[in-house]
Amino acid sequence: MTNTKITIIGLGYVGLPLAVEFAKKYPVVGFDIAKWRIDELSNGHDRTMELSDVQLTEAIKNGMKFSLNIDDIKESNIYIITVPTPIDKYKKPDLTPLIKASETVGKVLKKDDIVIYESTVYPGCTEEDCVPVLEKFSGLKFNKDFYCGYSPERINPGDKEHTVSKILKVTSGSTPDIAIKVDNLYKSIITAGTHLAPTIKVAEAAKVIENSQRDINIAFVNELSLIFDKMGIDTNSVLEAAGTKWNFLKFKPGLVGGHCIGVDPYYLTYKAESLGYHPEVILAGRRINDNMGIFVANKVIKLMIQKGHKIEGSRVLILGITFKENCP
Repeated sequence: MTNTKITIIGLGYVGLPLAVEFAKKYPVVGFDIAKWRIDELSNGHDRTMELSDVQLTEAIKNGMKFSLNIDDIKESNIYIITVPTPIDKYKKPDLTPLIKASETVGKVLKKDDIVIYESTVYPGCTEEDCVPVLEKFSGLKFNKDFYCGYSPERINPGDKEHTVSKILKVTSGSTPDIAIKVDNLYKSIITAGTHLAPTIKVAEAAKVIENSQRDINIAFVNELSLIFDKMGIDTNSVLEAAGTKWNFLKFKPGLVGGHCIGVDPYYLTYKAESLGYHPEVILAGRRINDNMGIFVANKVIKLMIQKGHKIEGSRVLILGITFKENCP
């Protein structure tokens, strides 16, 4: 793709590795609203530990730029948005970062520019929620003056083997021609290859069910552990025995946390409920996994009582406070 200039909006554990990978082939500006983040990246350090200081310094030497100044992204013609999509205290989607990022891009959007979203959302969010914001702040018309794509992030935080270029990428575009352009853009850096989805909504749905499926599978073995605990049966021994069958899915019970698995299912259920359908399996899985922390805490207290320890005033050591290893 000739004359391609890229801006990555949001420089967390998703946006930064993507920006550095693109910077090996294209002019790239990494944009973030947090000054402290821009300062530390400009000095060659990534606190998320997704990139080493050596990798970051090398990218800067090769022309990678970091900025919080909107004037520095006006020359780009590809904008890739990789901001968080959290939930609020009522477990409803909080699109604030996504909408604010769309407003920023809308202010600099030009004719024929392409805006690609990577943030996890419910099906329809890109075209129904983000596009109107882009139109409002740019004064341009969607699929006439500017275009959109969706390519969901699949970063596995802390994983130094399955890095961004080695993870197959799902791509999509708002028109058939734009879909091919978006696909070719990612093909230029993703050695694992790409999968071109027929529509943006299909790509959005594919992403949100990836983590929802994992959440449900974990919830199943968590429920088994609750049942077997009452029976006095060791759950791990049961799973080990059942796992000798070739088609048994090997999931283990435990706590579900992090940025994705405990959040993404609520995006899908929110959209389903807005259409008049009440999901049962997905929400049941969320309830089970959300309550496992209480179950573990109660088990610990009961064991302490059995051992004769006084509960009040006791001190607890938690080993592994992050949601997974090597993730700050």
